[in-house]
Order: sequence, then structure tokens, then C-alpha cells
Amino acid sequence: MPDRGGGPTGPRIRVGRPSRRVRTLLMTLGVLAVLGMVFTMFAGFWTEWLWYRSVNYSSVFTTTLSTKIGLFLVFGLLMAVSVGFNIWLAHRLRPPLSAMSMEQQNLDRYRMGIAPYKKWLLLGITALVGLIAGASASSQWRTWLMWVNGVSFGQKDPQFHLDVSFYAFDLPWYRFLLGFGFAAAILGLIAAALTHYLYGGLRVTSPGARATAAATGHLSVLLGIFVALKAVAYWLDRYGLAVKSSDFKATDSWTGLRYVDANAYLPAKTILFCIAVICALLFFATLWRRTWQLPVIGFGLMVLSAILIGGLYPAIVQKFQVQPNEQAKEAPYVEKNLKATREAYGIDDSQVTEYPGVAETKDQAKLRDDVAGAASIRIMDPNIVSPTFQQLQQIRNYYAFPTNLDVDRYAKDGKEQDTVIGLRELNYAGIPKRNWINDHFRYTHGYGVVAADGTSADSGGRPAFTESDLPSKGDLGSYEQRVYYGERTTTYSIVGGPQKEIDYSDDSGEKTYSYQGDSGVNLENPVNRAAYAVAFGEPQILYSGAIGEGSRILYNRTPKERVEAIAPWLTIDGDAYPAVIDGRIQWIVDAYTTTNGYPYASRTTLGDTTADSLTATNDQRAVVAQQNQVNYIRNSVKATVDAYSGEVKLYQWDTRDPVLKTWMKAFPDTVEPRSEISGDLMAHLRYPQDLFKVQRELLTRYHVKDANTFLSGSEVWQVPDDPTNKTGDAVPPYYLSMKMPDQDEQVFSLTTTFTPNGRDNLSAFMAVNADPGTEDYGKIRVLKLPTSTTVSGPKQVQSQFNSQQDIAETIRLLRGGDSEVEYGNLLTVPLDGGLLYVEPVYVRGGGLKYPLLRKVLVTYGGQTAFEDTLEQALDKVFGGEGTPVEPPADDGTDEDEGTTPPPSTEQPATVQEALNDAQAAFEAGQEALKNNDWEAYGQAQKDLEDALRRAEEAQPGGAGGARSNPSASPSSSPGSTPRSNG
Repeated sequence: MPDRGGGPTGPRIRVGRPSRRVRTLLMTLGVLAVLGMVFTMFAGFWTEWLWYRSVNYSSVFTTTLSTKIGLFLVFGLLMAVSVGFNIWLAHRLRPPLSAMSMEQQNLDRYRMGIAPYKKWLLLGITALVGLIAGASASSQWRTWLMWVNGVSFGQKDPQFHLDVSFYAFDLPWYRFLLGFGFAAAILGLIAAALTHYLYGGLRVTSPGARATAAATGHLSVLLGIFVALKAVAYWLDRYGLAVKSSDFKATDSWTGLRYVDANAYLPAKTILFCIAVICALLFFATLWRRTWQLPVIGFGLMVLSAILIGGLYPAIVQKFQVQPNEQAKEAPYVEKNLKATREAYGIDDSQVTEYPGVAETKDQAKLRDDVAGAASIRIMDPNIVSPTFQQLQQIRNYYAFPTNLDVDRYAKDGKEQDTVIGLRELNYAGIPKRNWINDHFRYTHGYGVVAADGTSADSGGRPAFTESDLPSKGDLGSYEQRVYYGERTTTYSIVGGPQKEIDYSDDSGEKTYSYQGDSGVNLENPVNRAAYAVAFGEPQILYSGAIGEGSRILYNRTPKERVEAIAPWLTIDGDAYPAVIDGRIQWIVDAYTTTNGYPYASRTTLGDTTADSLTATNDQRAVVAQQNQVNYIRNSVKATVDAYSGEVKLYQWDTRDPVLKTWMKAFPDTVEPRSEISGDLMAHLRYPQDLFKVQRELLTRYHVKDANTFLSGSEVWQVPDDPTNKTGDAVPPYYLSMKMPDQDEQVFSLTTTFTPNGRDNLSAFMAVNADPGTEDYGKIRVLKLPTSTTVSGPKQVQSQFNSQQDIAETIRLLRGGDSEVEYGNLLTVPLDGGLLYVEPVYVRGGGLKYPLLRKVLVTYGGQTAFEDTLEQALDKVFGGEGTPVEPPADDGTDEDEGTTPPPSTEQPATVQEALNDAQAAFEAGQEALKNNDWEAYGQAQKDLEDALRRAEEAQPGGAGGARSNPSASPSSSPGSTPRSNG
């Protein structure tokens, strides 16, 4: 750009130059600093490439990287050219500087100051805006890939009759382009206006015209482009109404058009589009008219129309048309929302049936026989017995089990049984001496599977292990037991080199091992070692003698980390679980495809709907959601991670999901077809918990299909709080092999309960078939309880347990000394029209650091039993010997649990004697526990039961006169450690 300025340059001032040695030193330091920065960036890129290549998913890295680079270059260049061209054009259109005013004289010194650097300044400004725009655009790589690879849903929205793919794949990209266009127009307008002002094209205080004709034309075109983009925005906003979220009386996550949207906002957007087009043409016309009068009038009209037509008119329609007759006006749109939401979350085929809630058969013996067929009742709570696994099967301090164990199915004697399973993973906190070699070279892996029957315990209340010891042995046969990849393995290990690893220890001493797999990245290359030394901030990797031929570095070792890195377009379930498959330990990871662009489907926040009493206390069970708000979700991928080799495989599970098909086009050959799933793997797949929790939350409102019922809110349910604790968190769903009324045999299921909104009685029971080996896998069945009668919900049942005087007294005695009582999962099982509730009770104390199963609570049809074993409790309930329970009055308010009352001092002597005997028996049992004398403990338990029975019979009314005490609540006493199910 030629300089039209001028003037004296002033005297030159000579400044002393630094010596040649100093200049050389500074130059050397500068070069080293630049090289260091370059190598740091290179190290991050190189290690990431090496990792993707090591897991055989380098195409994911290259596709993602090339897409980001392409978007960065294209949109960065477009923004730079747009801003740079407008600056250049404004400078070229500058007027000759003659008869300069005071304003121009003040600006002249700035023009003179930048005159020698105009080219560099132009390049700097354009480069800066280009870098910012390019970086912003590169973050939209998912949006670009979904747009360019999008496939049809085969479903159309009910308003505009466009395929759902337009809203899920196309509209987000169009909105990005529109946002980029607005940014380019605004930045170009600002840059052009400043340049025109600097060189006299625009004047603020000078006499005469405020703008030259050239400046007027230039800025008018830019304003016309801005208004034209606003017209496009108004047009896209019409379609955006189908995926717009708003608060509505029926739900705070309403999505889609309502009456006011279809009859006020939609025509308003169309009118505003037409006004904006006319206004843009008026701005373009200034190239010939050279006046802003008409464009300014048009722009003012557009702003006024936006206020009146886009704001005031819809408010009038809502106030005077909708509110007086809201139900009739909104019903057609609610029906569209109901249909779309049920389809988007996969709950459209849910089967809701009426269920009486009370037993239909009076034959107690038959009911007792039917229990075994109704469910395989799991009394081993996987979220309580982890400390027991730890104490009995840890073997070495550098091993540990997860806080929450998992439930799976394994065959024994030709019959499948629910099994509680956990891996003996590496526990870094238990390493005897912590240093770099021990942490990363010697202690590198866990060892073995530990499993127990979920439906039984041994005579001492401990798990009945089916796989145990070190090395593990039992029903699972022979398999590779080393666990290099697991949920607790969060740091890197360097294996396979000259440094031997600790394998495991037995009676003969410590065994060593050297990793034989091909997982990880080879560190023989000095460039690789230097890159990892920089990337991990660990210089010893570069020069340590423990690294040599065959050394490999393992990292990204948790199952969720590996699957997320390989498939960054998936949302991962919060609970990966292990299974022994074909002689290997495999982590099974459920993954979801999601979108928030399904028209008319209400949105949900994954972090909220998947939270429960387990995720509140265990970070490993929380969902890692890339898209926090979604209104479409599918369990489209099942992934496996080999615990030894770290090999990751992705399998297509939902073969009809268009979102997965889109990603499979974008990342070909990363997802294997469903037919590649082996029979052994299929036997261990299950319905995922997080999807179930999302669906159950939606079903609290969307179980109804009638718009008027939905609007009235009379059928709204809620997921009850966990009754075994006072945290206020939702009860988790639990896995259980059971039979619903319309099923012929038990199937592995995932179940939950519902209560009416704001009340504690039971409103529904929900179960989904979680066994993929059956025909109706994924079938959701909901048993709806009658509203005319009151059926006790989980909290009320827990309160009934706590209010029984003999139960409360027994628990008080069990809690004596330093013992703690822990309540297990409250299981609900449909049985002959009624509901059977079962809750295991554990005791931790008497010198023991782990919980043991001591009692089982059972209630059915108003009869309650609290016995040492499940069989005894069932026999008592169905033998007519259980304690009758009157359900608490349901007044619509939450029932607060009190504390166990102290024994009355006015009891008859016989009662007091019996209680004294019970106390003595309890103390004898505690002493037996300390001595690990299980025979003496069993005798003490019998004496305790006999004493409590005598105390009950001695009260007025005999055995049947035990009165309900609503204030009794052993779960609220100090020392109790409530837990919930898994």
C-alpha cells in the first residue's frame, strides 16, 4: 500500500549495540527456546500417533487430524481474506488528504506512525483473526463429519415434513456456517470502518459530509451482507422451532413447537425473513443511490417488526388464545411430542399393564413354592461385599477390588446363576516401597478373577466363592489371569524390558514375569523415549537403564479411556464390567450414540438422569457425556477391552441406528459387524444401566399416551429415593434373574420401582429384559399399580421393617458394641399379583473389618420375617408365622424415620428376663466373632432368636400382638452404614 503521508522524520539517535558475543548468546538461547517449543509440540503429536498405531486404530487419528487441519485452513483462510480484503479495499478507497481539518490533523500522526509497517500490520491482523477463526472451526469436526456423511433416518417431522437427518446432521452445520458468516461480516465491517476513519473516508467532527461516496458504498455492502445473513437466520429459525427447548407446565425439558410457535412465531419468522431480504436489497442499492436514507429506514422497520411481530404478537396469542383454553390448544402438539420422545429414547414399545399389587392366591404353600420360579433372589449385594472380597481375597496389599462389584451370569452344573464378580486389580497405594522403578516397572498388573454366588452365603455369612485364591481357581476354568488394563489402572507401566515384573506371591515366594504381549509403544527408539520423556514430564524415561530391548510403555489403561480415545464420537456407559470369555478376561463397555437434534423429542441431561445413590459416592460410576444434553440415545455399540493385551474391539449392536451408520461412514473399518460377536461374548452382554436410567426417568412422564392426561400431570411418577440411606439420591436399578407375569421363565433383568410424584406408595414396577440371548431383549415391561388402593413403596416397606419391635430390638443388639449394621439392596419381585420385598442385612464389627450377611428381611402380603437365612425368612412369611404389618397411612407427605426406642423399664419380669438372655446371647456371639469361632457364633444366634421369641410371646397379645412402632428406625442410629444395590 503506497504511503500518501510524509513529513520530517526527525534526528536519528544512535544506540549502543550489544557485543557480538552477547548477540550470539541471545540468538543461541532464542533458537534453543524455539526448538524446545517445537519439540514439545512434536512430542504430543508423535506420542498420540504412536498410541493410535499401537491399538491399530490409526485411521481414527488421521481422519480426525486431517478434518481438523482442513477446517482450520479453509475457515482460517476465509476469515483472513475477508478481513484483509476489507482493510485493503478501505485503504484503496481513501480520499486525497487536502485542506485537512483539526480531526484529520490529529489522525495524521497515527497514519505516519503506521506508514512504514502497513504491510506487516495488515499481515499480522489477518493472521491473528485467521488463527482464531481456524481454531474455532477445527473444533467443529464432529459437525462437519456428521453433515458430510449423514444418512437418512427414514422418519419425517410432523411440522415441516423433513427427514430427521436434516435436524440431526444438516441444521447444526448450517448454523455454524451462519455464525461464521456473521463473524466475518462484523469483523470486516469493523476493520473497514476503522480504516475509513483513519484515512478520512469517515468523519465525526469535520464539517461537510460525514462519509465519502466510496466509504458509503463499501460499508453499505457489508451492512447488506449482515442483514442478508439475518434473513437466512430468520429462515433457519423456522426449522429450529422443531428442536427448540422451552419450559412447559408438563415438563421443564419440552422440545418442539407448541400452539404459539406454530401460530405466532412461525409466521412471524417468515414475515421477518421477507423484511430482512428487502432491507438487505436497500443496503445494496446504495451503490447506486449513494444515500443511507432508505436502508436506515428499512433497518429500523426490521428492528421494530422484530419487537412487535417476533415478541409482542406471540405474547398476545399466548395470553388471549392459549391460556383460556390451554389443554385444547396444546393437545395436538403434545401428541407429537409424546410420539417423538418415545421413539427417540426407545421407549415406544414399552408394555404397560395393570397389576393388582395384592396376592390373588390364598394357598400359602403354593406361594412358597412359586418363589423359586419367580426370581433367583440375590442376597449378595455387590455394593456392600467388596470389603469382604478385599479382606478374604486381597492376598497382598498391592491388590484391590473396586468399590462396587459387578453382577453377571455364569453356568454351574448346566444352570445359569447370578454371580457377583470382581478383578484383583493393582493397588498402587499398597505397594510396599514407592519409587519410580516399583511404581512403573515392578508392580505393573493385577491378578485373577474372584467370583461368588449371588444367591447364597456360607454358614458364616461370607460369600460363597465360585472362583478364588491366588492364582484364582474354581468354576471358570483356565484363562489368562494377568490384569494389565483395568478400572483402577490409571498410571503408565513400562514392561517387557530388562526389568522383571512382580507377577504374584504364593507360599513358595515371589514370582516374576516379563510381559509377552504386543500392546503399548516400543521404547527402543531413542526418539520415542525422548518424546515420552517430554510428554509425561519424566526425564528418567530418556536415560534409565531399566529401559532396553523389548521395553514397551502402556498407558490409557482404563477401559473407558481406551474406548473414548478410539471412538471419540461415542458416549460411554458409567460401568464397565469384566467377564471371562474364551480364556481371556475381557472388559465389556456399553457405548451410546446421541444427538440433541431430534425434532419434538424432549431433552434430558445425562449427568442428572444417570445420577443415583451409587454415582454420588463413586466417581467411576458417573457417566462421561460428550453431549450433556441429548434428546436421542441408542446403545449402538458394544465394546471389549482385553485385560492383558489392551486390544479394543467395537461391535455394531444397533444395526438400524442412523447415527451409528453416519459415524461408520466417517470412520470406516472401525466398527465390526454384529455377526462377529462370539457366542461366549454374547452370553455375558447385558442391557446397560445408564440407558435404563435415562429411559426410566423419561417414563415417569411419558408412560402415558394421552395428551390430556399428560397435560393434567395426574399420572406423573418419580424414581424413589434409596430407602436404605438418607442422602436423598435416587435408588439405583439392579440386575436380577426374575420372571414377569407374562413370561414363562426367568430371564436376566434390570429392574426399578416408581412412586407417585410427591408420595411414597408404589405406583409401578419396571423391568427390562437384559439378556441378549433371548428374543425380546430390550423389551420394557411396566406393571402399573392401581390408584384406588395403596400399595407400599420401597420407603414405606423399609419403614415397616424398622418399625417392627422385635426386628428393631434385634438390630439394636446386632449393633451393640462396635458393630455396624449395613442394609443391602431392597429387592422387589412380582409374585402372584403381589410384591415380594427382600433385603439382606449385614453386620460389620466384633473385630472384623468386613461385612457378613447376618439376617434377611422379607415381607409379602402384610407378613414380615427377619431370619438368619433367606429360606427361613420365606418359610416364616409363607408359613403364616410372619409378623403382620399394617401399612402406614399415606397422607401424601414424606415419612421421617426416627430412632430405635429404648426398652421400656415397665415390662413384666418375664419380658425383662428374656431380653437379658438376648443381650447375653448377643455378647456371646460377638465374642465368638472375635475368636472366629463360627460354631459358637451359630449357637449364640439360635439362643438370641429363642430369647427374642420368648420376649415377644411374653408381651400382651402374645406373638401376634407385636405392635408397630413407627418411630423405630435402626437405620438412623449412629454407627449404621447404609448402602444400596448395584
